[in-house]
Amino acid sequence: MNQRSNPARILAYDHIGIRVSDKGRAMSFYQALGFVESASFPSFEANEMLSPDGVRINLIFNGARLPDAHNTLLNAPVKLPGMTHPAFIVDDLQALEAWLGEQKIVVTEGPPIGPRRVALFIRDPDGNVLEFNQIVQGAEQ
Repeated sequence: MNQRSNPARILAYDHIGIRVSDKGRAMSFYQALGFVESASFPSFEANEMLSPDGVRINLIFNGARLPDAHNTLLNAPVKLPGMTHPAFIVDDLQALEAWLGEQKIVVTEGPPIGPRRVALFIRDPDGNVLEFNQIVQGAEQ
């Protein structure tokens, strides 16, 4: 197979789709994180949510509810291919971590420190993993 490089430039990341099992529960969770519904697509069982700084997510409302918010990609012994989590950049990871504690949202991992970021991980009510990063000042992007 003759493999050529993509002739179109990839300019930015637009959004990630997050499948959820309960629209009201998911909307409340993501609204608490700062997202606001900016568009609704009832025929697709989905919406678009936007953060005040322009970060987009789509919630897809046709997920099956699994016991204990089981995440097939991360909790099963066989690791299937697929997207495991979105990673969001925040301006104050310590403030986020304190707020998460007040909200009784469990930090499942972190905050580890890497060469360019400090990160923590949480799960939404359906077990979808969300990563939050604060970029280390002076680190190479």
